[in-house]
Amino acid sequence: MLKNYLKIALKVLARRKFFTFVSLFGTSFTLMVLLILAASLDVAFSPKAPEVNLNRTLHLTTAIMNHSDPEKRSQWWSGPGYKLCDEYLRDLPGVEITSIYSRPETVVGYRDGERIESSLRLVDGPYWDALSFEFLEGGPFMAEDDEQANLVAIINEKTRRQYFDDEPALNKHIRTGSLRYRVIGVVKDVDIFRDAATADIWAPIHTTIYQNMLSSLMGGFNLLLVAEDKSAFPEIKAEFQTRLQNIEFPDPEEWDRIVGKLLTRVDGFHTSLKGVDADGNVKYVEDIHKQLLLVAAFLFLPVINLISINMSRIFERSSEIGVRKAFGASSTHLVGQFVMENVVLCVIGGVIGVLGAFLVTEFFSRVNVVQGVKLAMNYRALIYMVLLSGFFGALSGAYPAWRMSRLHPVDALRGETK
Repeated sequence: MLKNYLKIALKVLARRKFFTFVSLFGTSFTLMVLLILAASLDVAFSPKAPEVNLNRTLHLTTAIMNHSDPEKRSQWWSGPGYKLCDEYLRDLPGVEITSIYSRPETVVGYRDGERIESSLRLVDGPYWDALSFEFLEGGPFMAEDDEQANLVAIINEKTRRQYFDDEPALNKHIRTGSLRYRVIGVVKDVDIFRDAATADIWAPIHTTIYQNMLSSLMGGFNLLLVAEDKSAFPEIKAEFQTRLQNIEFPDPEEWDRIVGKLLTRVDGFHTSLKGVDADGNVKYVEDIHKQLLLVAAFLFLPVINLISINMSRIFERSSEIGVRKAFGASSTHLVGQFVMENVVLCVIGGVIGVLGAFLVTEFFSRVNVVQGVKLAMNYRALIYMVLLSGFFGALSGAYPAWRMSRLHPVDALRGETK
């Protein structure tokens, strides 16, 4: 029976070329967009070098310092300060690696009078243990280099190309602003989605010309915690909140508390920091439900479109339905045939969408539209999408087929659809 349904479906689709084209285009384009989106999310959120420990990493990227007196409404929003992270947030239970790193800042260097702008990130020694960079030359600097403020630096491929024309850069020097760094390592370019790892130049934190930054509780830095295991997250977060209650403030009359929250990368994507309530609790708004609703709406757009197209396509075949019912075809057989036609149509559309997504991701990766970003097909998503296309086919074909299969043969032969 299924073999006959399949044969009839292929013949009908070949005969009604316009409806087939419109349905194929809608299905394949939608699935192509979804697969490309899945590939982009995979680049941003899956554990990949350098962020190989992403699934067991917590980040502190935003903190708020204020006063417990509600009449003192001043609030200082920024990244946590180096002093906060270094003196109060190290050695949390369940944490394997603690790293402090700055937010990237633009620095300017020159080569033969040509201005070169680079993104500089100041990092500590454990940063190179928390992240796994691919070194093309040399290696990372150590914690001792940071403590002694040695003017050493790691650069990426792009910076090596700008300063040295892709020639070996090891032990050569680059100047950024007033500082002259000796290059001790070159790493592969990191794409912009790897938020904790992307930069052009990495240098020890204590080489900063703004030494007052290192004694501040607020401003300019991020905290990265690699847990021993994801199961330790609750304990780490609880101890983190306890540590925030024990901070000594230089001027308690002006500021007397800091609030913040440790987040995973995915948490940070769908969670927005809104402020602090009167009791000092951080107010976060999770937008995940809105995002899921938008995804669901986007997913069902092709279903609604296909239902509309299928209604028109099946209504045109009312005479055929009437003849077949007159010769004894059951409603079950008719529904099975129409659903099979639609499933075949959507699976073909799904295959076209997969091929389209593969070509687009290959194109973006080869032309390097965004530095370092290499899109690749997520094969789990690919399997889900092919299955989803079959689901779309069954869902969008079931109602029109059921409706037309219930027509009386005489009404169907007259061309009626109600």
